[in-house]
Amino acid sequence: MLTVASDIDVLVRFGRALADPIRCRILLALRRAPAYPADLADALGVSRTRLSNHLACLRDCGLVVTVPDGRRTRYELADERLGHALDDLRTAVVAVETDRTCVEADDKGCC
Repeated sequence: MLTVASDIDVLVRFGRALADPIRCRILLALRRAPAYPADLADALGVSRTRLSNHLACLRDCGLVVTVPDGRRTRYELADERLGHALDDLRTAVVAVETDRTCVEADDKGCC
């Protein structure tokens, strides 16, 4: 049964996906165009097994979907608005001073 996630659940899922640099790279690659796992692994310089684990996480978070293509499976962003959200987040973070971290980074694990 499909349920609508709460706003907090959605943000937690998105945050979990963005918490890993490889998943960020996957999302940014899929923002440009759908791709096949083997091509993504080669482009990102990671093993296919490692990529598969990250793609499973992104699928579970609801950020990417699979599209059957003959005997292959293509991955793409689950919603085109995710690409816009990634661009907005990326440009917002660029505006932050790079030598700054959260005051509570060590205590609370942020930034």
